[in-house]
Amino acid sequence: MRVWTRLQNLAATLGVAVVCAAGLGAGQALFVPAVASAAPTTSLYNSAQYKFAHRDVPGGLGDIAALLRIAPNDAQALALQAIWADYVYDLPLKAGAQGRLNAVSPATAAGVNRVFGAIGAGIATLPNPLPSVVGPQTAIVALGYGLLDNGAMRPELEQRMGAVWRQAIIAPLSPIVVTGGAPHNGVTEAAAMRNWLVARGIPASRILTESRAGSTVQNALFTAALVKPRGVVNAIVVSSANHVRRAVTDFVIAGLPVIGVSSQIEGWPEALLPPLRDAQLSIYVDATRTFGLPATR
Repeated sequence: MRVWTRLQNLAATLGVAVVCAAGLGAGQALFVPAVASAAPTTSLYNSAQYKFAHRDVPGGLGDIAALLRIAPNDAQALALQAIWADYVYDLPLKAGAQGRLNAVSPATAAGVNRVFGAIGAGIATLPNPLPSVVGPQTAIVALGYGLLDNGAMRPELEQRMGAVWRQAIIAPLSPIVVTGGAPHNGVTEAAAMRNWLVARGIPASRILTESRAGSTVQNALFTAALVKPRGVVNAIVVSSANHVRRAVTDFVIAGLPVIGVSSQIEGWPEALLPPLRDAQLSIYVDATRTFGLPATR
């Protein structure tokens, strides 16, 4: 009896359950983990997201498949499987994931379909250095770019702001959003862009400042939350020519349709060609983040 009591105490200390099963020989015990299988699915999810972001898409899909064998109704995993199957042109896998997701979470499945539409819109976008005539329900959105250590704007951001200024002059009734955090020397990207515009005659009252975003995903999410309550229904996004496609995808998923894109002239001709599949990977990564599929659990 004392031996059995000691075994029970040892099992409790180790955090495992001792199960005596019929048919086991005398003195034999079956040890099973006391913790549920949530940890393996979390590890597989995080591993998959890491691999997707670091260009190992087959490896990421393998982790997602392993996760779904454990938790076949995991809506986030099914959404990732559908999106990345689309990236690698695995249409049967994509269709299977979409069908399963529609049964598990119709709302998430509908959202994934919107993600596909946004990715297509982003890839099809042609950078345009010419301003467009728009009205007060269209916001002019200037995306930030890393500042110098002293808080000054880099030449690329100054060129981008030239495109913003031209667009602002052509569309005088449109509100302007400057979005970007990443402060240097106490100056955020948004503050630097706002000051640049005000110094060149744009009324400060016309400029909305979003100074928290640290990524294109956050640019889109925070800007949409800022302007939609003000009656803005769409946007012209101003960024560099090699960045606008990813930005368009993110803004569309965030719920702010993009009706025009403006960019500085430098790098514009080269960016007219559609991006190759490998170059589209960052668009897919951003799309999953903007849609709300976390990088880690």
